[in-house]
Amino acid sequence: MRDDHEVGNPKSDQLATARARIAAAYDPNKLAEVGKQVVDLIAAHQQKIQAGNGNVLNWKTPIELVDQARESLLHTPPAEGDLLEQVTNLVQKSLDRGTNLHHPRYVGHQVPASIPLASLFELVGSVTNQVMAIYEMGPWATAVEHSIIQSVGKQLGFNPGTFSGLITSGGSLANVTALLTARNIALDDVWSKGLASQTPPPVIVTHAESHYSVSRAAGMLGLGTDQIVHVGLDAQRRMDPRHLREVLNSLRRREVPVIAVSAAACATPIGAFDPLDAIAEICRQYGVWLHVDAAHGGATCFSDRHRHLIAGIEKADSVVCDAHKMMFMPALCAMIFYRDRQHRYRTFHQHATYLFDPSAPEFADYDSGLVNLECTKRAAGLGLWGIWSLFGSQLFADLVDVTFDMAAQFFELLTEAEDFEVFCQPQCNIVVFRHVPLEMQAASDDQSNAFQLKLRRRVIESGEAYLAANQIENRNYLRTTVINPLTRSQDLADLITLLRKHAQELLKT
Repeated sequence: MRDDHEVGNPKSDQLATARARIAAAYDPNKLAEVGKQVVDLIAAHQQKIQAGNGNVLNWKTPIELVDQARESLLHTPPAEGDLLEQVTNLVQKSLDRGTNLHHPRYVGHQVPASIPLASLFELVGSVTNQVMAIYEMGPWATAVEHSIIQSVGKQLGFNPGTFSGLITSGGSLANVTALLTARNIALDDVWSKGLASQTPPPVIVTHAESHYSVSRAAGMLGLGTDQIVHVGLDAQRRMDPRHLREVLNSLRRREVPVIAVSAAACATPIGAFDPLDAIAEICRQYGVWLHVDAAHGGATCFSDRHRHLIAGIEKADSVVCDAHKMMFMPALCAMIFYRDRQHRYRTFHQHATYLFDPSAPEFADYDSGLVNLECTKRAAGLGLWGIWSLFGSQLFADLVDVTFDMAAQFFELLTEAEDFEVFCQPQCNIVVFRHVPLEMQAASDDQSNAFQLKLRRRVIESGEAYLAANQIENRNYLRTTVINPLTRSQDLADLITLLRKHAQELLKT
């Protein structure tokens, strides 16, 4: 019989070489050596960016960046002694080409300048790979998640011992999961029999400017996006309770099943918070599931100054809150809450003996795969747990208060300027406005709309600032989210100056 371990045996030599490469990749000493250098690099980068130095975005076209990323994949792997240099080069390349959310002139999308220390706890989860489909695979990560859900749920106002929840990857997935639960509760046997027998087709009733994930949910749940019923808005672009009652009355008369009413706290376009108390009372009267998308605004539950914006949220049947927004965690860490703890088991119906152990039913409450669309789920709660343990919940109140205050100051600066039009006074840290220089004040709507978008494009490609845009009632607006707590009023004043400078350059072209 041939001995594969015989000296000079080609197969043995190949396996030995493979094991040597694997050993190098898994070497804890290399992790320690390279890790220290990487942390130093990131810290130096953060120090520069947080001071307002460098660009917010080093603009390159997608083709340029894809080519540069592919070049690294084509390089010869480094020799053992070159690993430290190669890792630092790759990390520096990543730092130099990303968007710098920690720059004080980043006021773009609803993605925060995350708390840097949270990444160290995320690192623990990444290195040890604590996945969470079942308790025994990630016992500590599961315990951390449950402690967070209990603590945040209590802060939102749910009764201890009666509510439950889970963490999932992003607000969109959280909205789909919660609405799937609502569908299964509203429609008997829909999980096994589908929607074919449902006549008339069921609907989701939602805020007229709800997040697109609600419409996606309708498509994914088999309802169809045509089965979204939008509720009219009041003067503050909040869901109008009177119109909601009219909608539900009309649906009841026609015997149309309602999966859920989906309210917003807050809606993305301008940051409008729906009057949840009034909406919850109407939903109770009609026996309809109330879902609240509080992905952005749920964290106001920590703030004494702003908690009134979500008054009544504890009356909702399901709530979504993103820790990777106003709790300033690294993406992704989205929480779903159910007022009735038993509802979490209505989301899915499955039998998988290879995963869930029927001999240990007492662990069912801790097997997240039973209630979550994800099976292999990362330990997304470690960063939040670590920061809360270090600084307490007051830090989350501080982050909300400071960023909301900065938005209010920006609103004042804009209203004092004759060449800016502000859509409305902000309810949170989202401010929507238009820049209308003297030369554009007689322009047509089409010209003015095009100007706003061109102006934004010039600013972000310059790298000097980053802001977003939105369209409301067929008018294009510039949209800022003050979601970096290091942003100061001077940075916002500088943004106004930048917009004026680029507007004048644009007018000359």
